[in-house]
Amino acid sequence: MISVRRAAGRYRGGDEATGIESLHAFSFGRFYDPDNLRFGAIIACNEERLAPGAGFDEHPHSHTEIVTWVVEGELTHRDDTGRATVVRPGDVQRLSSAGGVRHVERNDTGAPLTFVQMWLSPLEPGGEPSYEVVRGIADATPYALPQSGAVLHVRRLGTDERAAVPDAPLVYVHVVRGVVRLAWDELGPGDAARITEGLGLELVAAAPAEVLVWELDR
Repeated sequence: MISVRRAAGRYRGGDEATGIESLHAFSFGRFYDPDNLRFGAIIACNEERLAPGAGFDEHPHSHTEIVTWVVEGELTHRDDTGRATVVRPGDVQRLSSAGGVRHVERNDTGAPLTFVQMWLSPLEPGGEPSYEVVRGIADATPYALPQSGAVLHVRRLGTDERAAVPDAPLVYVHVVRGVVRLAWDELGPGDAARITEGLGLELVAAAPAEVLVWELDR
């Protein structure tokens, strides 16, 4: 089964007055939908757009795996363990908040910043927070997140190029840019597909595209 969710149907959040625009694919904050709480381990998929100088001041997280993909610009991250990093397009950032962590996310540049941030529930709560950035991840290098029983695949496709969708109990597809065909549907930027027990599916690029594909256990 394939359930397509369009970009236009995302919950709109953020704070325009402070230069923050947020688009939520799942129930989030004041946007509550009991029928849209999660898909497998994924509990949030947020498109965040920060104007120059804007950002999220220090705030807490716990018992959540937070994976961030920068679309354009540079994301500055600082947390209460003393880490300070800059995440750029092509990097995968992971913060395991575990028993609790506080962090800051900002656009400290003079150019707009757009990133996709995905939250996944861990298989086991608690533990010690951990953090990593994988620089310049390649298409053929899946990013495993065993803490949540999940694997992230990045697909960059030229026009008419194809990529197999993993045969897995659950698959979540998010189009970052471009246009792809999936079965009988065409997906554009910000569109997503939730696939249950899909077999033999392919993504076909109708235009140059970048797609995030989560392979999920139940």
